[in-house]
Amino acid sequence: MDNVLVTGASRGLGLAIATRLAQDGFCVTGVARKPGEGFAAAAQSLTGPGALHFESFDLADIAAIPAFVRELRERRGPIYGLVNNAGVGGEGLLATMKTQEIEALLRLNTLSPIVLTKYVARGMMAEGRGRIVNIASIVAATGFNGLSVYAASKAALTGFTRSLAREVGRVGVTVNAIAPGYVDTEMTRGLDATQRERIAGRAALRRLAEPQDIAAMASLLMGEGGRNISGAVLTVDAGATA
Repeated sequence: MDNVLVTGASRGLGLAIATRLAQDGFCVTGVARKPGEGFAAAAQSLTGPGALHFESFDLADIAAIPAFVRELRERRGPIYGLVNNAGVGGEGLLATMKTQEIEALLRLNTLSPIVLTKYVARGMMAEGRGRIVNIASIVAATGFNGLSVYAASKAALTGFTRSLAREVGRVGVTVNAIAPGYVDTEMTRGLDATQRERIAGRAALRRLAEPQDIAAMASLLMGEGGRNISGAVLTVDAGATA
């Protein structure tokens, strides 16, 4: 059973991705600071052939990442797949954002996944196989008022994805990104009905994408169907950017 690491797996997109990959037959390790009730419930109710485990780790602790990956590999074996999903939104106008807030956002959204990928990819390259999926955002390409730093962090991930695909493709490792639009999660459920309708109305399909849609794309990229997809940024936004 191939091992897959999914970050930010305690809720939302990360939980949906981790659950779907476990149902696909992977041995999934979900990483977050706390598991949350949703993760525990998903692990208990898992009906697929795979497995779902949790590891508590603060991904903002960059210095601890090498040891974390080494210990995980020693306990679970080689890591076949990595989904870099963990991140923070950090909404706010650049002119009024505190420098500490900017640094914290870039640390978790950009530096952390790059460093984590560095140490996980080493094992993949030695094995001659592996799949890396980075969760970006349509905001990286479209822009959005009040999300300049967040957009910068996601744009960095898309550039990272395309270049790394070139670096590791020769040894059998694929690297792709998924760019969700507004997704029907806890965050968007906090919007009022009028705001949600306005956002959905801008999409070609007149609805919001759901976490399961992002998970389905991750499933494709992690499975046999994704073996010849690399260096791609795949948009899942119900046609909002069509």
